[in-house]
Amino acid sequence: MRLSGKVALISGGGSGIGAATARLFAREGAKVIVTGRRRALLDAVAAETGGIAVAGDTSDAAHVADAVAAAVSAFGGLDIVVASAGVGLPGGAADVSDADWRRTLDVNLTGAMQIARAALPAMFERGGGAFVFVASINGVVSLPGVVAYDTSKAGLIALSRSIAVQYGPRKIRSNTLCPGWVVTPMGDDAMDALAAARGVGRPDAYALVTQHVPLGRPATADEIAACCLFLASDEASIVTGTTLVADGGGLAVDVTALPFGSLVG
Repeated sequence: MRLSGKVALISGGGSGIGAATARLFAREGAKVIVTGRRRALLDAVAAETGGIAVAGDTSDAAHVADAVAAAVSAFGGLDIVVASAGVGLPGGAADVSDADWRRTLDVNLTGAMQIARAALPAMFERGGGAFVFVASINGVVSLPGVVAYDTSKAGLIALSRSIAVQYGPRKIRSNTLCPGWVVTPMGDDAMDALAAARGVGRPDAYALVTQHVPLGRPATADEIAACCLFLASDEASIVTGTTLVADGGGLAVDVTALPFGSLVG
């Protein structure tokens, strides 16, 4: 098992990518602590994985400190942090509300920084550790109407790189994972809005947003969890300060060349 003897803290662990990651890590031998805002979902994941649920908001520094303390108290330390908690509130630069801007950055970026700040001393005690920050392809490209989300995900890439550079000498690795569209409750919400606007069903909406993706489909949460496992495990022992894009090849596509597709045999 690739995470035998490791202790992992996973934010946003009640559903989607976070829950899939907790299940996979537990199968690979890790002790897991899941955090998030929805107690019932967290309790279910904790029961399934033999882990601990610590309910709270990732933007609350006291909650984050409590989660790290729970890991140390229950399992003797902390080796891995997967920061996957996130929100996506609408608005462009001209019309996003101050409240939505602050909330998005508080959860997606400041919350991740607070987790790292709380976790680092415990990792130092273990002689090293690994961070996986779940960002998005929106950290390197932009979707109209989500300026706060785009900005927060770009910030996560910079945060992770800074940790990698500063704390590498102390055996801390830090990497960012940038998924494209993933079938999760958050993805479903976006697809339902698109489906309503286009008069189609949810599967058709997922097909629309991935029609130019080389693999032609969204990811599953389990596939993104597998990427988290690689980055957190010793298999990635020389990998730090980098960004892994897991989007089915979407960012490899030159959109200006799409009209030529019908000319290529």
